[in-house]
This record gives sequence, C-alpha cells and structure tokens, in this order.
Amino acid sequence: MATTTQARSGAVLITGAAGGIGAATAHRLDASGFQVFAGVRRSSDGEKLQRDISARITPVLLDITDPVSVAQAVETVTRVIGNAGLVGLVNNAGIIVEGPVELVPIEEVRKQFEVNVIGHIAVTQAFLPLLRKTRGRIINVGAPTGLVSIPYLGVLSASKAALESVTDALRSELRPWGISVSIVEPAATQTEIFQKSAAAAQQAREQVPGELMQLYAPALAAVAKASASQSLENPDVVVAAIVQALTSRRPKTRYFAGRGLRMIAVLRLLPDRTRDGLLLRALGLANAQPIS
Repeated sequence: MATTTQARSGAVLITGAAGGIGAATAHRLDASGFQVFAGVRRSSDGEKLQRDISARITPVLLDITDPVSVAQAVETVTRVIGNAGLVGLVNNAGIIVEGPVELVPIEEVRKQFEVNVIGHIAVTQAFLPLLRKTRGRIINVGAPTGLVSIPYLGVLSASKAALESVTDALRSELRPWGISVSIVEPAATQTEIFQKSAAAAQQAREQVPGELMQLYAPALAAVAKASASQSLENPDVVVAAIVQALTSRRPKTRYFAGRGLRMIAVLRLLPDRTRDGLLLRALGLANAQPIS
C-alpha cells in the first residue's frame, strides 16, 4: 500500500518560533530529523530554545516587519546551508488585535497588518530563491477568522482574510516551480498569544475616551465571558497539521486543526444575516441594545 507521506529532511525556517505553535513545531521537526532554523526576535529566546528543546536548532534573529532583519536572516540561513536550499518555510509569526473596530487605534491596525500580512509576504519573497532550489513548501498559519469574520475581532479577521488571499495567489503563481503552498487554520490554542493580546487590548483601551468605552462596555463584557468559556486546543494538533503539510506526498491546500472548525465551511455558505445572528448568539450579543 502506498504511504500518504514521504520521508523528507532538510532545512526548514519557522517564523515566530520563540514560543507556542512555533516552538512546538521546531521541537517536532527537529525530532524528525529536519534542520530547523527558528526565527526569534531576541537572542535570549533562541538560547532558551536550544536549552529547552535541542542544541541542534539554529536560532535566527528575525523581526519580520523589519526589512534589514529579514535580509540578515537570509544571509544567516544561506551561510549555514550554502546551496542546499530550504525544503520548507513556516510563516507562523502573528499577533492578535482585539476589540470593536471603532475603538482599535489606527497604529494597532497597521501593526496587525504589518505582522500578519506584510511581514509574511516579505519573508516569503526573501526566501523564495532558497525554496526554488528544492521545490520546497510554504505553510502559512492562518485562522478561521480569515474565513468568517468574528465581531470584536474585526481587525484580526481582516488580516487573516488577506493572508488567505495571498496564500491562494501564491499557490497558483509558484506552481511552475513545484512549490506547494498550504494554509493551516488552527482553533484557539493553549498558547501565550491570547494572554498577550488581552494585555495589549487593555492597554489600547486605556487610550480611548471613557464615554466611548461606555458605549461598548456591555458588549465587551459579554464577549469576555464567551471567550473565557471557550475550550482551547492543544498546540500539538496544529503542529501535526503543519508537519502533514510539509511531508505529505500530496499536501492539501488547507488544513483545519482543531475541533468544530469544519462548521466554518457551513457558516460561509449561510446568508449574511443568518450568519451574523448565529455569531452574535454565540458571543452572547443576540439581545444587545445600544447605549446612548
């Protein structure tokens, strides 16, 4: 019987590898025999990866929003692998900007797109010459919010929707070189990104005039309650999808990593008003009344 996976080894770059899904992916790929380059923003994060996971991991200082940092990362990786090329690029770095669109500071909107969209494009452009050498693979880490926009996560949803479009375009554009492009859609996972996003959202709200905050106070409380009751997925489920996208003989274009995510496909088919109602009900906002 033909196997659905092929043994692959070689060099893989993972962005946002200091913790969470990125670090877990670095761990799994290193254990599987890949040469792992872990993109981190601080030297201390790279040292921690080597200490806690494996001394074989090569940390790469990489701020995906900084063109100079991206160029230096290419030099670092090339210096190690020479002409061997990359077999995989995992665009995992990301941030979450929470809150109603009206209240999100514009600088936070820009930051969301710089990290979740523009940074991924910049890294992909920079490392494509190395990926062409091996007919490598690109795995973008998206989110279900890119397929169905969630109230009070509108800015995040917009950035992930943009990443969906970029992924679709790249998949066709890079086909002549045999470069596979997949996107992984993780459920909410047990990682520190949610704590960081909540803290950042609170800091941003402190800049908003009190009277404007009061307009949304009941809705924000309801959303916080709904979020607190949400069960979080183990990161290993997401890592397994990333590894599958990297090693499968015929990788899927999209991987859903977590429970209940196939309902997203159903939600996308519903009439807009029906979908809006279901989402508002899920967030405890079905009977929300405006505050004047």
